[in-house]
Amino acid sequence: MTSAWRDGATIPVRFTCSGAGARPPVAWRGVPRGARELVLVVTDPDAPGGRFVHWTAYGIAPDARSVPRRVREGRNSAGKTGWTPPCPPKGDRPHRYVFALYALGRRSGLAAGAEPDRVIGALRGALARGAMTGRFGRR
Repeated sequence: MTSAWRDGATIPVRFTCSGAGARPPVAWRGVPRGARELVLVVTDPDAPGGRFVHWTAYGIAPDARSVPRRVREGRNSAGKTGWTPPCPPKGDRPHRYVFALYALGRRSGLAAGAEPDRVIGALRGALARGAMTGRFGRR
């Protein structure tokens, strides 16, 4: 799903709070027939308070092969719209960051700035899901 690291490997510093916090490139292939919209959700299931949503992007055309530069984005668990880089507490074991792409058989109807729970709720009944994980920890 990204050319920046292998599935399960360490996320390069430039995509984290220890670096520039750049939005990583995300690309895919193999979208199922019947998909009407793609939705990307990036979460940290190891966050101290439970699942932390780092990014939601949606309204992506099913013929797209990567997240468009201009994409409809939702709010994340930091209360901001768009990408929030990995930044686990210092001293924690490296956290897992799950990049999950969903193919929906209908349009989500989500407006820009949708809350994380609303985006996740729109994923019910998805046709398919693909995911990859990156890890990151701070000393």
